[in-house]
Amino acid sequence: MELKWLDDYIALIDLGSFSKAAEARFVTQPAFSRRIRSLEDWLGVSLVDRKQYPTALTPAGQAFAEQARLLSGQILAVRHQMQDISAARAQLLIISQQALAVSFFPSWMQTLEALSGGALIKVETGHLSDNIQSFLAGEGDFLLCYCSAEITAQLQREDVESLQVGVDQFIPVSARDAQGQARFGRAADDPLKLVAHPAESFFGQILQRDCLPSLHADRSVEVACENALSEALKALVLEGYGMAWLPRSLVRRELDNGDLLVLDEAFPRVDLAVRLYRLRQPRSQSAGQFWQYLQDMYNQNLSTVG
Repeated sequence: MELKWLDDYIALIDLGSFSKAAEARFVTQPAFSRRIRSLEDWLGVSLVDRKQYPTALTPAGQAFAEQARLLSGQILAVRHQMQDISAARAQLLIISQQALAVSFFPSWMQTLEALSGGALIKVETGHLSDNIQSFLAGEGDFLLCYCSAEITAQLQREDVESLQVGVDQFIPVSARDAQGQARFGRAADDPLKLVAHPAESFFGQILQRDCLPSLHADRSVEVACENALSEALKALVLEGYGMAWLPRSLVRRELDNGDLLVLDEAFPRVDLAVRLYRLRQPRSQSAGQFWQYLQDMYNQNLSTVG
C-alpha cells in the first residue's frame, strides 16, 4: 500500500467527488480513479459505490474513513520520528521535480554547499503532483520545481513562500542528419515526428497549451513515443526517433557539442522560472537559517542588477 492512496481517499471523502478530489491532488481523474482502485484492491473491499451519483461510500468505505486518517497521520509521525533519531547531523531535504534534479541541481549544488552550514543535503524526486502533496504534508524542507499558473494556484497559500532561484526555457530540438541539418522540422509540409511528454504531465500540459497550437495550421504532427522522463526523451531524440521540446538546461551540453540543434522560430519556445518553495514554519533550525541565507543572497543579486 502507498501513502498517497490513503491521502487520495481522504481527499475523496472531504470533497465528495472524483473530479474535485483529483484536481485537489493535482492528478487527472483517470489516474486518481486508478489509485482509488489500487487501494480497494489492496484492502480487498469496495470503498466507493460507483452506481450512485453523487459519490457515495460503501459501508466498508464509511468504516475505513476514520482509519485512513489515523493511518496517514501515524505513518508520517513514525517517519519523522525515525528521521529525527537517525539524523546525526543536520539535514536539508529538497523535494525536486525530476528534470531539475538532473539538469539544474548539480550546478546549483555549489551554491547550496556554501550556504548549508555543513548540513547533509538530500534530494528526493518523483511526479510533480506527488512532490507537491509531500511538500504540503511537511515531508520535506523545500520544494524545487518549475513555475506555472497551475502550480502557483496550488501553492498560493499563507503558509507557503517561494524564491526564484533560476530560469530555463522549453525549447524544440532535433538531432542532426548527415549534412549537419536538423533531421526533423525543416519542411513545413512534412509530418512532424515528435517524441513527447504525456498530456497529463507538467511538460505535456505546456506542450499542448503553448507549443503545438502555435505550429503552422497545415503541419501535421505524428507522436512516435511518449515518456514522462525528459532524460528518456533526450535519449530518443539523440537516437533520431523524432524531435522534442525539452528544457534547455537538460540539453545544454548536447547543443554545445553539436549533437542537437534548436529548431527555427516557427517552433515556439516557452520561458520557465525555477522556484524554491518552503513552508513558513520550518521543520528545523538549519532549514530556517538556510532559507534566510539563500534569500539574502538572491535579494542582494537583484539589488546589484538593479
